[in-house]
Amino acid sequence: MKILVLVKQTYDTEEKIVIRNKKVVEEGVELVVNPYDEYAIEEAIKIKEQYGGEVTLISVGSEEVETALRTGLAMGADKGILINSEKEDLDEYSTCKVLSHIIKQQDYDIILCGNVAVDNGASQIGPRLAEELNIVQISSVVKVEIDEEKVILERDVEGDIEVIETSLPVLLSAQQGLNEPRYPSLPGVMKAKKKPLEKIDLASLSIEIDISKRTDIIEQFLPPQKQGGYMLEGDTSHQIKELVNLLSSKEKII
Repeated sequence: MKILVLVKQTYDTEEKIVIRNKKVVEEGVELVVNPYDEYAIEEAIKIKEQYGGEVTLISVGSEEVETALRTGLAMGADKGILINSEKEDLDEYSTCKVLSHIIKQQDYDIILCGNVAVDNGASQIGPRLAEELNIVQISSVVKVEIDEEKVILERDVEGDIEVIETSLPVLLSAQQGLNEPRYPSLPGVMKAKKKPLEKIDLASLSIEIDISKRTDIIEQFLPPQKQGGYMLEGDTSHQIKELVNLLSSKEKII
């Protein structure tokens, strides 16, 4: 079983977001593996442990992303591929063009990725990449069962579960609840240092298609601070009258 896992490095969810000149300040922030990608890595390793095979991690980004890939290797993945795009300004469209170019050169049965990245929440990479590769894509996956060339999946559909059966190859987007990612052990961390990690300079790739980005981020901003609520006093009839008055005169809702 050949499994590819897409990995993105994102801000630690405990980091305080700072906006300067309409952009998120990136200097000095703690970077981690995107939490949803951790579910994808864990599921890939579990599939390998059950059915055999090989897990390859793939990421597009700067040299810093090597840290995230080494974390996945320490968890139990076998090798990694880092496509260095530090000199390029990519969006989801161009990132998928680059990924599809690399993945078309790989053998794979399953591609796993996180259902969403916690930095921009676009959820575009999985569906876009599946379209580029012309394979089936299932999102929000919370359970995976494999029966030879058949895959039986459960996906979260906002409070309910949908069961889908499909064939390989397939791209799956991992949702929270799929598994509980393991922590890298000390022996795993030591082994990860020696596992193969191929580095590819994006500028050296002979991609014949246009990978210029299609979107621009004009401004980033924090949500408005929540205002304090109203405390209604008195009996029920008085509270109802006061509530209607507040919704009408102050909040302009009715």
